[in-house]
Amino acid sequence: MRAHMTRRINWPLWSGFALSIAAWFSYYNFLILFPVTRDAPWATLILFAIAIVLLVIGLRKAVGRRIVAWIVTVLGIGIGAFFCAAVFIGARLLPASEHAPGIGAKAPGFVLLDTNRRPVALSQLLAEPGSKGVILIFYRGYW
Repeated sequence: MRAHMTRRINWPLWSGFALSIAAWFSYYNFLILFPVTRDAPWATLILFAIAIVLLVIGLRKAVGRRIVAWIVTVLGIGIGAFFCAAVFIGARLLPASEHAPGIGAKAPGFVLLDTNRRPVALSQLLAEPGSKGVILIFYRGYW
């Protein structure tokens, strides 16, 4: 007589897969809002690293359904690889900004809102007494 075997859920495998999906969505829906995690996606990379460790542990732990474990592991690691390709390689493939002023070039006049939502003109900043110039920093973004 065979002993009744109960199927156990491979928690490391499935939690690693869920974490790789969560890492992807957390970057594009939440972490991209903050420059510290958008410009260098360290938080997302840590999540992917943990997910890959869990996936490998789950793959090694898989006994009965080894093919399913391989598929889930490859998909989870593939999500991380696609993320890295999109963020690190895809960002370099963005077209060059043809109309941006060069270093040392005279900036065109403009008016922007300050932190109190009041308009501030570049000419106004340059005309202030004691002004030696204005430093402009352009963040090139694609979001």
